[in-house]
Amino acid sequence: MTDPQISPRPRVAVLVGASTVRIWGMSSAERLRRQLQRAGVSDVRASAEGLEQQADALILRLDWAYDQRLIAALLERPGACLVSGAEAVAASVAGARAQEVAGAIANGEIPAGTEELDPEGLAGSYDRKLRKREIAFLIPLSEASVADVEQRSFAGSYKGVTDFVTKFWWPRPARAVTKWCAERAITPNQVTYLGLVLMFVALFLFWNGNFLLGLIPAWIMTFLDTVDGKLARVTMTSSKFGDILDHGIDLIHPPFWWIAWIYGLPKAGYPVDYAGLMIAVILIGYIVQRLFEGAFIRLWGFHMHVWRPFDSFFRLITARRNPNLVILTLFTLLGRPDLGMAAVCVWIVLSLVVHGAQVLQGTVENRRAPLVSWLDA
Repeated sequence: MTDPQISPRPRVAVLVGASTVRIWGMSSAERLRRQLQRAGVSDVRASAEGLEQQADALILRLDWAYDQRLIAALLERPGACLVSGAEAVAASVAGARAQEVAGAIANGEIPAGTEELDPEGLAGSYDRKLRKREIAFLIPLSEASVADVEQRSFAGSYKGVTDFVTKFWWPRPARAVTKWCAERAITPNQVTYLGLVLMFVALFLFWNGNFLLGLIPAWIMTFLDTVDGKLARVTMTSSKFGDILDHGIDLIHPPFWWIAWIYGLPKAGYPVDYAGLMIAVILIGYIVQRLFEGAFIRLWGFHMHVWRPFDSFFRLITARRNPNLVILTLFTLLGRPDLGMAAVCVWIVLSLVVHGAQVLQGTVENRRAPLVSWLDA
């Protein structure tokens, strides 16, 4: 005879107070519902009356904007009360106390018997998913604070360790385009599909030796690759299919662009003596670099790019799509797309040497002490 399975405790969210402010085209209530859905809470109510005593209840004020990490952290910390200064903003309690606590939270009062935590105390200061140090935001909602909320939530959707184009060039225009898309209910997948079309247009133009013309859709595609992910995060509309589609395109297309470029050089009047070698460098370099990165994660549980400050710096310039596009663009503007591709091949080899050294160094260092990211130290 086996013991009956124990049913999981139901999770319920109760939204208290009110707000007329809209963020990224959403009401505060709609934004919180989407955040809760992402955190695994689908039962969202306007009142704690009649709530099951055995439930785990989140009480959240509608007149505040929450970083997604705070929602997730509250779920994992029963008895916690999220505060800003001396004002209570949210709490995680048992269903038996939900109505009492909801009344206190609605008035900004800290419920008796709860653990007072500010955003850093609740969620820490390191976001492992986005590879950066950043305290989760918690901002009172008003018409005057909308810009701040949108700026913080947009910045919070960015990886801290990425290439220099994505990190320094795209944020301002990407935020404006993301806002435009959000207000018109344009979905992240629609942006991704447009990027996919532009990827093929660039591929066709490179193949036929139209390099300057091809760089236009290529750069727009890379920009939209930033927008679709940010749009999904700020509007909480990401999906498994969208994630697979976006990452699948990102993973596959760069080497095909470079190979098409090589085939296009003779058509543009630039003879290539070592086309086979260049294609081998592109394919082998791309695959081995990904294998190095995957091996590092598998061995030590985090990305090689966040191990040491140097590794994070090198991610800015390593031979990925955007830095390679910068090289090709500069040489093409100088009238030498052939030398641009030669420079990309050299940079792929040098980057591969660096990544191989990172794995080797990690193996040696791990014998002395377990590896820890400098951002998580």
